[in-house]
Amino acid sequence: MAIQVGDKAPGFELKDNHGRTVKLSDFRGEKNVVLLFYPFAFTGVCTGELCELRDNLPRFADRDTQLLAVSNDSIHTLRVFAEQEGFEYPLLSDFWPHGNVSRAYGVFDEDKGCAVRGTFIIDKEGVVRWTVVNGLPDARDLNEYVQALDTL
Repeated sequence: MAIQVGDKAPGFELKDNHGRTVKLSDFRGEKNVVLLFYPFAFTGVCTGELCELRDNLPRFADRDTQLLAVSNDSIHTLRVFAEQEGFEYPLLSDFWPHGNVSRAYGVFDEDKGCAVRGTFIIDKEGVVRWTVVNGLPDARDLNEYVQALDTL
């Protein structure tokens, strides 16, 4: 079951597409976080969603928010994906131990071996304030994230 609104967001430490360690606690007291899980790099719906986020990054920065996108791909795959698509926000690898963070947030599909499309808005105190979980083929609506951030 996915983490619910009002829950304390599970802490994590993952490598980004440049091999740097990113911890959720790095943003505590500093920024809100949009934590977005997606199934696989280079797939149609995932690429479309992440490109839409890329094209709308100021909408997050203007709301004092850090965008973090997580998949179960390796950091090497994520590096190529980010370079190819021009992503300037961190792509985090939940590759090994495979899916541990995705499982902690309740969005890992054991049968498929990947995260489903889960999004969690986490406030500066580390509390989940909004969430949506979609199935693998169902894209999310960026405007819903922005509306939720406006309520913080």
